[in-house]
Amino acid sequence: MPVITDSQIQMVRNFITTHHIFVIAGHKEPDGDCISSSLVMAKILTTLQKPFQLISAGPFKRPEIKIYEKQFAHEITLPASTGIKIGLIIVDCGEIKRLGEIFPDNKLPAQITDNDILILDHHKTSVEVNEGKHTCCIVYPDAPATAYLVQELYEKLIGKPDKNTAELLFFGLATDTGYFRFLNENSADIFRSAARLIDSGVTPRVIYDKMTSGKPYNTRKLLGLMLDHAQRYFNGRLVITYETMEDTHKYGQEGRDSDSLYQLLLAAADVEAVVFIRQETDSSCTMGFRSKDDIDVSAIAALFGGGGHKNASGCSTPGTIETLTQQIQKQFEKIFVPENL
Repeated sequence: MPVITDSQIQMVRNFITTHHIFVIAGHKEPDGDCISSSLVMAKILTTLQKPFQLISAGPFKRPEIKIYEKQFAHEITLPASTGIKIGLIIVDCGEIKRLGEIFPDNKLPAQITDNDILILDHHKTSVEVNEGKHTCCIVYPDAPATAYLVQELYEKLIGKPDKNTAELLFFGLATDTGYFRFLNENSADIFRSAARLIDSGVTPRVIYDKMTSGKPYNTRKLLGLMLDHAQRYFNGRLVITYETMEDTHKYGQEGRDSDSLYQLLLAAADVEAVVFIRQETDSSCTMGFRSKDDIDVSAIAALFGGGGHKNASGCSTPGTIETLTQQIQKQFEKIFVPENL
């Protein structure tokens, strides 16, 4: 697994030293990795006696991150003085537009330039977007979670994490690895990182219960409905399912359990990829993509303005369930139909 180099550690030190206050922000609709990475970066700045603002566009839909919502503001409060240097730390994504409504029209305020941005991410699509653009950019697509990178930063900048910090880091690492289910044979360093967190006082069972318990009852009903909507294509290799606006209105927006949906569908025989479409407005949808092995869904998500990991990606895009279902089939046809290979 990648290791943050000494020169990158020094780069982060210099970034923190040369800025007076900081804004820490992650992607819209945050998950456990995004939230834990943000909070631990805040702990680093606190230890280094640097003031900061934690920002998130939200919404905090996942039950396991609800308890952290009050620590995040939805708007940035910038100082009036022009002599104060502001550093923007972006975690778990690599693009301003993925931060949501924090910056209107995806434009940075005049007080923040490209040289005032530090990016910490592990998504494949962040590499091309930021190549040669930002001076301070640490993106490792092979890292299992942004929290994995933030843990290394914390250990090298501050030292051994206390129990609370270790629990946050373990939570982020467990979130993006599906509680370590998604790891391959080259994962020894990841388990060593997890072991160091356990050595700091983490109880894995407690973190697992936090991630999997407390789901609203309506999410069980909605999960059943999405399973009923599921349709197979290309001899069962692709499954597409959806959630209408009426479904959302009936069962609510809080605590969706799409992770369980993907897990159940990908466990079915022959299924290699799953796409979930949710109609957000009359003319726009969000989509989630999951796949197995060599099927790169990040490339397909990128065609709709999104991105992410090779086997787990997402996007927000104009369209309806019907039109997007057709477009998705055309893209997967290039993968699954032999004459298109």
